[in-house]
Order: sequence, then structure tokens, then C-alpha cells
Amino acid sequence: MTRIVAGSVGGRALQVPRAGTRPTSERVREALFSRLEHLDVVAGARVLDLYAGSGALGLEAASRGAAAVTLVELARQAAEVCRRNVVTLGVGDRVVVVAEKAERFVERAPLSPWDLVLVDPPYDLPEADLEAVLRALAGHLAPGAVVVVERSGRAPEPAWPDGVRRFDARSYGETAVWFAEPDEPAVADEGPDDVEEGGPR
Repeated sequence: MTRIVAGSVGGRALQVPRAGTRPTSERVREALFSRLEHLDVVAGARVLDLYAGSGALGLEAASRGAAAVTLVELARQAAEVCRRNVVTLGVGDRVVVVAEKAERFVERAPLSPWDLVLVDPPYDLPEADLEAVLRALAGHLAPGAVVVVERSGRAPEPAWPDGVRRFDARSYGETAVWFAEPDEPAVADEGPDDVEEGGPR
């Protein structure tokens, strides 16, 4: 059984599609969101969950205080499961489900940029398709946003587009998770007395 790990609806059960999806395990979600909360990118965030499946990742974000969550899932049965989970958990005021191909959805600019993007595609998604999604997302990220990509531990690191850089990677058994963020704009050299030093996250 799949459950929300923590937050306002922590412990509540989620429906999952009968076939065709690979829900992120509770162990991986717990570790992932512990990292994201440490980075302070969940509470109050605008969240995009691509290839949502049951919606477990996006709904976990909603439970932990995200302000608005969009679940994008092409498969009709899975999108309907997402909708049922939203209703069951009572988070319809903050979570919307879009039944559309992820590659098409990200081509459109959102009303406001995304603070957190969760990308958990099928393991057989071609790397070129994932690269195209990340390239389209690059222009729709808020300053300080985080992009999370979950793949098989045997998959290569995603090809990050211009404007996005990886800052962390974690391995959880057979699952690999990469964390990326928008590149900071270059700062003109103003001399050592005028520039504050910055550190990694």
C-alpha cells in the first residue's frame, strides 16, 4: 500500500494505477523530501509533478505545505487515479491534474515560474525526450528553484540544459535522484571589496 509519508495528510493511503506506473517508494519519498525541506523549497512552493502516475510526489509536497501543485499525467487511467487521490485527501484547493503529455505541457509558459519540479518519468523514456523536457523547463524556473529527476540507478545522468546545473545526486537502492537548480547569472567583477562570497546549497 502506498501512503503519504508526512505532513497534514501524512499516513493517508493513496490509490495507484493497476499497471503502467512505478510509484516512488515511501522510503525514497521520505529521504527525498527530507532533503527538499532542508533546502526550504517545499513550504509555500509552486510545484510541478511531471509523469505523475498516482500523484504520490506532488501530493506529498501538498501535504508538506506546498501552495500549489500541478500533476501532469498522460495515461487516462493514471490521471483519473490522481484526481481520485486529490479528492480523497481533500487537497483540491491546491492541487490540479492535467491529462497531457509532459513534453507538450512544459512548452507553455506557466502563469508564474515553478519553485519545485519533480520529474519521475518511466524508466524506458528515451534520454533525448528527458533532455527536451529539461530544456523546456529551464526558462520557467523561479530563482532558487529546484528540479528533481528520478531515474533507474543504471541510467546515465540527465543532460542538463544551458541555464541549469546539478548540485547534488543521491542513490537509494535501485533509484538514482539528481538535484539541479537554475544557474546564477554571471556577476561582473567589481573587485574583492564589493562582492560577497557565495557558497553551495
